Amino acid sequence: MYALILFIVALLGAWPIHSQERDSIAPAAGETMIDLEEVLFFGNQPFFKDEEQRKKYELLRYRVRKVYPYAKMAADKLYKIERTLDTLPNQRQRKRYTKQVQEDAEARFTDELKKLSRSQGRILIKLIYRQTGYSAYDLVKHLRSGWRAFWYNNTAWFYDLSLKSIYAPESEEEDFWIEDILLRAFSQGELEMQPPAIAINYEAIEKKWRTKPANQ
Repeated sequence: MYALILFIVALLGAWPIHSQERDSIAPAAGETMIDLEEVLFFGNQPFFKDEEQRKKYELLRYRVRKVYPYAKMAADKLYKIERTLDTLPNQRQRKRYTKQVQEDAEARFTDELKKLSRSQGRILIKLIYRQTGYSAYDLVKHLRSGWRAFWYNNTAWFYDLSLKSIYAPESEEEDFWIEDILLRAFSQGELEMQPPAIAINYEAIEKKWRTKPANQ
């Protein structure tokens, strides 16, 4: 988990924890950003095939609610980091700046992030992709170096984590349930909504998973 912690604190440093929202992230070419206000209407409970699925959902819900604020902050900070880097005149100053950001953040957030479980860390990696549009690996590579990204990912591998993980609710059932949990939490005011940086068609995704045979 330490590699993940180092990466997260690199994004969370240098600004107050209660930061203002970032400007909207522009969707990639050919993609349409989801309008969350159009989908924030749900019944009281999601549909479960059996009691085991319901219990798994409740556990996942706890984990998602625990780590989503970190992913949101990471997206906020990434935007501000990139804006600051654009103002620096050379690569040497940019490296010095990102190193200082990480050092400041390590002192501030490491103890808090050490409390995350392996499963929470895995979900956090996915949500960082949802909120930034980049894998944790690509963000480390962009902000620090390819070598550091390689080292962080190799370290994460010992904890059965991959910084290259993405968020794919259309093809991964767990990610679909994460999306369901997030949208319900936004709708009920339990989490602060931040638009995703990737295109998500929740209605189509929900229809796919709701109609998928149980043995598939």
